[in-house]
Amino acid sequence: MSSTLAGAFGIAALFVAVLALVFAVQALRAQSGTAKAVTELAATPEPQQQAQAQAQPEAKPGTVKSELRRLSRELEEARTELRETLQHLAVVRYDAYGEMSGRLSWSMALLDDNGDGVVLTSINSRNDARSYAKEVKAFESDAKLSPEEEEAIDTLRKEASPTLGNPDHQ
Repeated sequence: MSSTLAGAFGIAALFVAVLALVFAVQALRAQSGTAKAVTELAATPEPQQQAQAQAQPEAKPGTVKSELRRLSRELEEARTELRETLQHLAVVRYDAYGEMSGRLSWSMALLDDNGDGVVLTSINSRNDARSYAKEVKAFESDAKLSPEEEEAIDTLRKEASPTLGNPDHQ
């Protein structure tokens, strides 16, 4: 009985191996077709790509070409939305009062790629803590900023020169 069970497991293992081989061959075929389509899309400059997409009839839904076009559009939309998210952070810690040490007070700038966002500050003393939020537009604020808040914004402005505010940066 045990040899019969071993034979059944052997046949099942062989079947699974053949099935895996079939899936691997299909995946390689799909991948080579996808790689060609990606290469064609990447080689086309973006303005021409948009003109071609309008001039060519829409690819059949579910085809690799139509999926690549859809994914390209979604990727560009995501990049546009990402530029407007608060993703750049700088924190300055300090002692606000001479009576305390440990740099428990802090100012934090949270900005997007355009230098828009907020500066948050917490000033801690022995008796209380005060928090402030100030709006920032293009690395500037209408509210009077403390030196530490300005330092946090300046840190991001210096980092911004090659990346922040650059619409070509991705």
